[in-house]
Amino acid sequence: QVQLVESGGGLVQPGGSLLLSCAASGFTFRYYAMSWYRQAPGKERELVADITTSVGSSPNYADSVKGRFTISRDNAKNTVYLQMNSLKPEDTAVYYCNAKWLRLNYWGQGTQVTVSS
Repeated sequence: QVQLVESGGGLVQPGGSLLLSCAASGFTFRYYAMSWYRQAPGKERELVADITTSVGSSPNYADSVKGRFTISRDNAKNTVYLQMNSLKPEDTAVYYCNAKWLRLNYWGQGTQVTVSS
């Protein structure tokens, strides 16, 4: 059974940091490109960051998070991370983990991130 389980969301003040984790099971994690998406109320889901399976390849980031967010993966732990620093109120959204390989495409259930004072 395929599962992507996000954790680490919560309420944080502007300027703060959060580390999101996505634990994968039920498929061969190292084959899959992994991504983080987010969806704010009333807006479409958007790509935040992605990381391929290729050793040494550079991750890809949305312009709005470049320099503040870092995506990484640990194939030994079947986990992908999103380190979020210098958080802004506009980062408030539900954050989703995504796994893609060929025609296979899996989603997690999402974790809420709220940035507010």
